[in-house]
Amino acid sequence: MSDSRRERLDTPRDTRRQIVRRPTVDADAFGVFAESFARYMGTAKFILWMTLFVIVWVAWNVLAPADLRFDEPPFIALTLMLSLQASYAAPLILLAQNRQEQRDKVIAEQDRQANARAHADMEFLAREVASLRMSVGEVATRDFLRSELRGLLGDIEDLQRRETDDETPPTPGETGPRSPA
Repeated sequence: MSDSRRERLDTPRDTRRQIVRRPTVDADAFGVFAESFARYMGTAKFILWMTLFVIVWVAWNVLAPADLRFDEPPFIALTLMLSLQASYAAPLILLAQNRQEQRDKVIAEQDRQANARAHADMEFLAREVASLRMSVGEVATRDFLRSELRGLLGDIEDLQRRETDDETPPTPGETGPRSPA
């Protein structure tokens, strides 16, 4: 056999044949439809329209002449129609809830990650502030420098006073240079 037609023993043959293709449904588009349908069914507008429809249906089938009535009491056609509507509405509402739950999970995960990053940033900043406090403890503060400069200024003023006292001429009763105090 040639290489292109050679069958390998470790590769299974595809024995399934698809005769009829299954219809594909865009899950996202269907989900968007389900959400919009569920959103509409949860409004007062829908309830008012449905109530009005049922009232008109019942009124027509009770008050209309007998030959124009299409659903006699106990209104079996109305019951079947409402049951059909409910049987489609329930899965659509569940689908919409599942999609919302998935979005909520994604948002919760993003929030958790953001909180973890914020926590790590706060821990980093706390360490930095602690190291700055330790460094500041080793650095001279403004008040310390002021007190040292005041002390030095006082020493300079004392030295200047002594020099001026040494340069003053002796008074008439004194003899010789003044001794330092």
